Amino acid sequence: QVQLVESGGGSVQAGGSLRLSCAASEFTYIWNCMGWFRQAPGKEREAIAQIDGDGRTHYADSVDGRFTVSQDNTKRTLYLQMNSLRPDDTATYYCATRVLRCGGAQRPWEWYSSWGRGTQVTVSS
Repeated sequence: QVQLVESGGGSVQAGGSLRLSCAASEFTYIWNCMGWFRQAPGKEREAIAQIDGDGRTHYADSVDGRFTVSQDNTKRTLYLQMNSLRPDDTATYYCATRVLRCGGAQRPWEWYSSWGRGTQVTVSS
């Protein structure tokens, strides 16, 4: 099973930026679907970004235009560039993967087969 480790979280003021990373123990990017999720206290987990092996991306409306997902297959790393951060972006952020193409649909948490432990992002007003 692929091991995932997130990093890059922290505290930032509203309007600021952060870049999250997700390092994978192995990475056959052509065949992988990789996603970012977040969960705020008292709220349901939310799928926010996804990238397919062919580079196709999908974003939740809440982050579209502000967040960008990308991957570097040479470094076996998934990234989430987060700009124009808002206090309601405060959450624990998780990455997930499955050795299967996303297939054009936003895949839910339970569809994936490996998940990281998360990194905390706090945005203050």
